[in-house]
Amino acid sequence: MGLLETIAHPRDLNKLNDAQMEALAAEIREFLISNVSQTGGHLGPNLGVVELTLAIHRVFDSPRDSVIFDTGHQSYVHKLVTGRQDFSTLRQQGGMSGYPSRAESVHDIVESSHASSSLSWADGISRARKLNGEGDRYVVAVIGDGALTGGMTWEALNNIAADKDRRVIIVVNDNGRSYAPTVGGLADYLASLRPAIDHVRTHKKYEASMSWGKKRLQDGNVAGQFVYKSLHAAKKGIKDWWAPQGLFDDLGLKYVGPVDGHDEKAMEAALTAAKNYGGPVIVHAFTQKGRGYAPARAHQDDQFHAVGVIDPETGISVEAPSGKSWTGVFGEEIAQIAAERPDIVGITGAMLIPVGLQKFADRFPDRVIDVGIAEQHALTMAAGMAFGGLHPVVAIYATFLNRGFDQLLMDVALHKAGVTVVLDRAGVTGPDGASHHGMWDMSMLQIIPGLHLAAPRDAVRLREELREAVAISDAPSVVRYSKGTVGPEIKAIERLRDGVDILSRTSDAVSNGTHPDSDVLIVSVGAMSELALDVAGRIKAQGITATVVDPRWVMPVPASIVQLASHHRIVIVIEDGVRAGGVGSRIRQELRAAGVDTALNEVGLPVEFLDHGTRGEVLERVGLTGQRVAQDVVEQVLGTKVPFARPLPGHPAPRTGQLPIL
Repeated sequence: MGLLETIAHPRDLNKLNDAQMEALAAEIREFLISNVSQTGGHLGPNLGVVELTLAIHRVFDSPRDSVIFDTGHQSYVHKLVTGRQDFSTLRQQGGMSGYPSRAESVHDIVESSHASSSLSWADGISRARKLNGEGDRYVVAVIGDGALTGGMTWEALNNIAADKDRRVIIVVNDNGRSYAPTVGGLADYLASLRPAIDHVRTHKKYEASMSWGKKRLQDGNVAGQFVYKSLHAAKKGIKDWWAPQGLFDDLGLKYVGPVDGHDEKAMEAALTAAKNYGGPVIVHAFTQKGRGYAPARAHQDDQFHAVGVIDPETGISVEAPSGKSWTGVFGEEIAQIAAERPDIVGITGAMLIPVGLQKFADRFPDRVIDVGIAEQHALTMAAGMAFGGLHPVVAIYATFLNRGFDQLLMDVALHKAGVTVVLDRAGVTGPDGASHHGMWDMSMLQIIPGLHLAAPRDAVRLREELREAVAISDAPSVVRYSKGTVGPEIKAIERLRDGVDILSRTSDAVSNGTHPDSDVLIVSVGAMSELALDVAGRIKAQGITATVVDPRWVMPVPASIVQLASHHRIVIVIEDGVRAGGVGSRIRQELRAAGVDTALNEVGLPVEFLDHGTRGEVLERVGLTGQRVAQDVVEQVLGTKVPFARPLPGHPAPRTGQLPIL
């Protein structure tokens, strides 16, 4: 039996001696490499927090003390020492989440994988503990250095620092690749002294003595005030030279470190000093992403931040090669557009490679800006750049648009700024789960005045609609697409004057672009076109005719969609966003405004937080399959399920009271 198998609860770590703790860390790294290589997941970040996580659980008492990870992708080691050592179903449907999950363990608190929120959680939890008379309980927030680029962290720090009695420990997991340790005899000597000095600085008597001296000198004569200012300046200068703590110190937070995050004993000592202080403390730990795994350390892009199924020996992917990704198509096209138009600039939030801006940046490095995890700033900055004569293209994950909604509404749309927002990973994304599904975007965007929203169905349309988007100079434009591989090209049989594509007709009647003999108008949004065509084929087998259209631009609603709806018995809108307030809802409103009473059924995602699984598994779980949708359409056309299709001439309209009990 290995050491890891003996750990069922964090308290079990206290039974191990120093040599066993070192052996356990090595065993955990072997476990992560072996298991994550089989399922895929966030390997590099977790290899970097092994000793750091073990030290936290040795010093603090989870779940009585709350441990928060920002972001949650670095919680695999935490899972291992809190009783979850079956990683065979990691990120698979019905299996272990790749992020903290309250359903899995009482040790997990914050499930959202959106960065920069942990310190606000810590502020709130610690305030509640203090008000409830539980002020002796600690809150430990492990925050990656990238998350500190988010504005929420600094808002929270400002509030945490204002209360010296709350027991908040902020562990800055600094795994920046630019870090190199200082070398030389003096540096080694200072490093050996730092734990002792940190122990003194976090002692209550030290704080009391410093406060007493400060008061005596400041309350004295001019000479005393001069002495205080001189000593304070000297102290601050030495501290800032000693360690990069000035900003935290200016906020009024006690700073401990920097500490070698891979020295478990040093981390324990630093955390113990912080714990004994009894107030808010920053513990600054330097770590290496991918620590202990040569293929990860050698990976230049991101040290195996996230991997698919790989060979654990070499780190090389063993997954079958797939076609070009949506992101790859965007990356190629935006780089080409940038070469043609010097006013095009790219903006992203700590996602240069994942969103496909790397080629653009390689060719025009001065025209691509990575603002860090700061979507709010990115969008308002884009409005300013548009005012300055440029056309910004802001590329982010669809789920992260949530954080920049106010700026898109009030800074971009209100000012009619020519800004293009490109939303990667739109719709159901799969194994990352509820906080990563990009399913909220179309509902949010529906209420923004003047906004243009495109949803390409294939690679050809993505290139085409991206070019149309950057041609809009007086309003925001959005292009959204799915995660993963682009499907085959789906050619239109006809393009209407307002750009709507007719993909399929199962009726032979044609009259000026309308089809009066068709039963069903199926409006397909983006990547749902294959499903829409499948549904049309299935209902045709039941004697029901259909027209399948792709609006290409779903906002504003094209006039031809309204016209086509008036010549069909029912409209079915299929989208991979939430049904509430989505594209179907918007088309329904446009039909009513035009006096068209054709029934409409919105087919999309429920307003629920959807658990992880493959895209196909999640869609099947919520009923977005050809068989399920076709069955509903048949019942609606037959008048046995609401909404009822318009009755055929000479047939009575079905009534709700005649519905069978299903």
